[in-house]
Amino acid sequence: MIITRATEYAIRAILFMAAQPPGEIVYKRDICKAQEITPAFLTKILQPLIKDGIVGSQRGVGGGFFLTKDPAEITLLDIVKSQEGPVYLNQCLIEQGICNREFFCPVHGAWKEIREEFMATLDRYDFASLAEQQKKIQPAGLTPPAKKDTT
Repeated sequence: MIITRATEYAIRAILFMAAQPPGEIVYKRDICKAQEITPAFLTKILQPLIKDGIVGSQRGVGGGFFLTKDPAEITLLDIVKSQEGPVYLNQCLIEQGICNREFFCPVHGAWKEIREEFMATLDRYDFASLAEQQKKIQPAGLTPPAKKDTT
């Protein structure tokens, strides 16, 4: 399983907003520049987060985006679910009875346990902690290295 680019960029955008002073409205252009996201794509990836009550937007002069919750209350799981939808890992976990082998398949139980542990791990990482870690490993004013062209 690989998360989509939209999910990756949504995580980066939320992390950028979480690193700002509480309640601060962040300009779209600042997020785009800092996270190397096009304005159109940023708008697209923030829509599910706005719908889910994680991000708010303010239009007009001085408008932009802001977190509607404390970063300590937003987890990686919240962003993954907002962007990707429910996390299942395998079709047999979507709904009980969808797979006629679930009651005698030893792998069904393994998939269920793996899913639960995966979701619990994502839920342990909140954006206040991630923003704090970022400060320690990336001093203010220092931007990440540019992507290398691998073609």
